[in-house]
Amino acid sequence: MILNNLSPYIRVAMDDSTTDSWFIQERVLFDYELLYVMEGELLVTIEDEVFEGKRGDIFLFRPGQRHSLRKISRKLRQPHIHFDFFYQEDSPGVKVSFRSREKITEEEEQWFREDIMDRMPVPLSSHLRLKNPLLIEQMLIQLINEFDMKMPFFEIKIKGLFIQLWIQILRENYWNLHPHLITNFQTLLRVKDFLMHTPERKVSLEEISKMSGISKHYLIRLFKKAFGMSPLQYHQFIRIQRAKHLIQFTDNSIEGIAEKMGYPNIHAFSRAFKTVDGTPPSFYRN
Repeated sequence: MILNNLSPYIRVAMDDSTTDSWFIQERVLFDYELLYVMEGELLVTIEDEVFEGKRGDIFLFRPGQRHSLRKISRKLRQPHIHFDFFYQEDSPGVKVSFRSREKITEEEEQWFREDIMDRMPVPLSSHLRLKNPLLIEQMLIQLINEFDMKMPFFEIKIKGLFIQLWIQILRENYWNLHPHLITNFQTLLRVKDFLMHTPERKVSLEEISKMSGISKHYLIRLFKKAFGMSPLQYHQFIRIQRAKHLIQFTDNSIEGIAEKMGYPNIHAFSRAFKTVDGTPPSFYRN
């Protein structure tokens, strides 16, 4: 997954606020820009598509993507950051562009970053309307403050803050793409909590379905979309993690631990353990 390789470089981080007339004529950027409308309204044109940005809206401008901006309210507050997803040798020297593609010089053409947005695990459009903007708003302002203060090792700190911010944006968009998860999320959390606290025995899909009030097939689909695995796979993972802890930190025999975890015999336990962990139980006892 491309997210595992992220090493972002934050070029500019600003919390802009203005009551004056303000606009940016059509331009293209060498890098990415994330712009958040915190107060007021903003007219945004991206590749001839027009958006009216309001509080809680995020705009993401990609390298080489034509766009223009115009304030349409009395006051506008728009925290924004310019960034590369990966640090490169020329990252510190790349500038923020305010020119159209036709006015970019041959030398500046080398500054365009590779556009990797379509390789993200969750598709992101140029405009995202947040359902819960407060958390992302706080994270963005924290990143900007850290960038402004420039305390020792701030470059590393803002890398971490950006990754947290980016993951939260991906999650927000994931929920937007799967609204049925939001509707059933509290029920899914109850199912997950039940599975976490029942490691000592096998549970059936019928039992989970009955306690959740969701049909078996729909429950599997919802749970997998929310947590990346089926309910029974998650329960198996929890049981093996608990067993691993007992093998490492107690003197109980492996056979006794298998019985304590509700496995019918040591062979079934060993198969399940190796399936989940990739190693036999004895690896952790040795």
